[in-house]
Amino acid sequence: MAEKTKVAFVCVHNSCRSQIAEALGKYLSSDTFESYSAGTETKPKINQDAVRLMKELYQIDMEKTQYSKLLSEIPQVDIVITMGCNVNCPAIPCVYREDWGLNDPTGKDDAEFLKVIQTIHDKILELTKRIEQNKFL
Repeated sequence: MAEKTKVAFVCVHNSCRSQIAEALGKYLSSDTFESYSAGTETKPKINQDAVRLMKELYQIDMEKTQYSKLLSEIPQVDIVITMGCNVNCPAIPCVYREDWGLNDPTGKDDAEFLKVIQTIHDKILELTKRIEQNKFL
């Protein structure tokens, strides 16, 4: 069997959107691809609102299985998804890259977080379908 496609969800601090994407990638699509997240800087802990809402919505405890990582800490990947950093979006080698253009909900209310989580959920499912149909590699 061929190796699973490796997908990296990348944003500058690797503390919120990319962590949500990694968690949902593992939760929804681990049969199709391996999920990683990383950034060019790290935070001491994952965004606590994101942690709380992911527990409520999916019973996923991101703090148990994930932490804020640098790009150098993840393996070579096939697909890079940037979250919409607008600033210095990190460049790492890959076969395919796209930007999801998501606003950072950090410091905003739950409604903003829920919107971002739902968007990531939908985009993960769409990405899964495209990987399964070999739309990239």
